[in-house]
Amino acid sequence: MTPEPAAISDTSQIQWEADGVFHTLRWHSEAGNAAPRKVCHADDQMAADTAYRLACEGTALLWRGDFQNARMLLQALARRVDRARERSHTKKAAAPAAAQPGQAFHQQRQMQAQRARILGMLIIPVDPGFVVPLRRAPDVVAACREAYGAALEPHAFAVSLRELQGLIGAHEWRRKGVEVGALGGRIHPHYGVFSPVRGEYVDLVAQAPLPSTELAFDIGVGTGVLSAVLARRGVRRVVATDNDPRALHCAAANLKSLGLAKQVELQQADLFPAGRAPLIVCNPPWLPARPASPVEHAVYDFEHRMLLGFLAGLPQHLSEDGQAWLIMSDFAEHLGLRAPGMLADAITAAGLVVLGRSDIRPRHGKASDASDPLHAARSKEVTSLWRLRVAA
Repeated sequence: MTPEPAAISDTSQIQWEADGVFHTLRWHSEAGNAAPRKVCHADDQMAADTAYRLACEGTALLWRGDFQNARMLLQALARRVDRARERSHTKKAAAPAAAQPGQAFHQQRQMQAQRARILGMLIIPVDPGFVVPLRRAPDVVAACREAYGAALEPHAFAVSLRELQGLIGAHEWRRKGVEVGALGGRIHPHYGVFSPVRGEYVDLVAQAPLPSTELAFDIGVGTGVLSAVLARRGVRRVVATDNDPRALHCAAANLKSLGLAKQVELQQADLFPAGRAPLIVCNPPWLPARPASPVEHAVYDFEHRMLLGFLAGLPQHLSEDGQAWLIMSDFAEHLGLRAPGMLADAITAAGLVVLGRSDIRPRHGKASDASDPLHAARSKEVTSLWRLRVAA
């Protein structure tokens, strides 16, 4: 099963006047951001301070100059945003009460949103065929096709340079892939699909004792990495689900390249496939915050909807004496976003019992970065694989 990536349908337009002529152009945003209401032309002659002032005021800059100069301007805008943030942080640090971890998390998200809004005001025209009509513009056809699909290709549209750079970066991630030691191979993440860069949770699945090698369900397949690990460990059949067509397309490509496509069946579903299995695995998003864009659904599980839905559905989908493996971080608890006993209470409320738990410390760079605003919480984080069964 290899569904095409779905592009977000957004038929709004940007409008501007130049040389006495009124212009319109289709607007596209993968984050679902509305088209800017005010737009003006910008080129190589525009000073960075002017661009920053206009962007802060809500005026989008439709670039007509050299593409590489647009990249340099975006960097200059980012420096100005960061300097303003540092000045604000210095003032807050002088206050008597320090921010609690949860407050720091929300403040960081607010600052990230503000930063994204300002930097998103530098926008780039794209002609039909995903051609950028600017001097020294890179070839973005492959990156746009991978992220947007075929539906947008015949159209001219405008997109933020920041989003376009994200597409280019995602294309390189997809091309190079991520080495996964537990697989002895590489996983190639697609745009909008969470990359398995945090390999510790994959190691937990690779090392836990298998209750059966007959059948497993992988709930929320993503890139397909956990399905691939289970198949490599000898599970004869894996049924993997996801409600995101991009994830299913990504998983299908990875399983095919690893030679595991025959062992794994992909289904588009919200949580469970039909039937029961002796092993059900789920690695839901770890933070119970509201996603700000479709891409963030892989990171944030608002109000624990996926987690609680997974736990509640296990009694109807686990075989007798079967096990569920829930992979979770306690990062949300250290941030104050989840009560320390909430997960244990939810497990009990779903009619489940804990057979055991395996823990591992994170290995990513932020875990040891004392300059990170969330370092106090990250330094205590533990990722766990909970082995659950239905209570007798």
